Amino acid sequence: MTARLPKADQEVRSVSLSAFIEEEKSMALINRTLRIVLNASLLLVILVSVLINPLVAGALGNGNSLLPKFADFSKTVQNGEAGALRGVYVADVLALPIVQQPASNAGYVSLDDGKATQFSLASKFGNIGLLAHNHLAGRFFSQLAVGNEVRLVYGNGKVEYFVIKEVLQFQALQPTSPYSSFHNLNKDETLTAEQMFKRVYVGNRHITFQTCIAKDGVSSWGRLFVIAVPKP
Repeated sequence: MTARLPKADQEVRSVSLSAFIEEEKSMALINRTLRIVLNASLLLVILVSVLINPLVAGALGNGNSLLPKFADFSKTVQNGEAGALRGVYVADVLALPIVQQPASNAGYVSLDDGKATQFSLASKFGNIGLLAHNHLAGRFFSQLAVGNEVRLVYGNGKVEYFVIKEVLQFQALQPTSPYSSFHNLNKDETLTAEQMFKRVYVGNRHITFQTCIAKDGVSSWGRLFVIAVPKP
């Protein structure tokens, strides 16, 4: 004869099992999305970012003319769309309008020196990826430092505040391969392409600035990731 659990215990077990199943579904969705990214070789463009050399316009960043005041910058990027991310501002470092990737091209990175590109796949994980080539607006990403305040401006004027928590630098062991492993320049650690993607784009809500590190004549020698978390 099989013993029956008390009703209260049955309910607790049912709730626990339900939560476990939902967590498994969530992890399965993340892993399936990552497989799609890898199979489509999007990391060739996103994590590798083989660069070309377009004409350079004037970007709004440190080393050029003084940055606009934040209030003035905010007004210039607003378009009335509440859900549209329109600009990123870091005092004394950069003031960049943000453009979106075309729906059919998750590997698109703007060739406009004055703009950053929002990485659509990061949005699928509830996070914000900002991409730029290292010889264009991405050159300002290397000037970002732990403790800097980051302000995101939305189309309706809403401002979201973050603070930079971490700066990661990696060498791509195979710079032009979509499946390259990455060696951490700050500690003895090597990550696969999938592990790298999870490290910088999956997890609690955050911003990831990404650009390449050029060295020894190789424009995509390494990767720079600057991570900012919501400001308390």
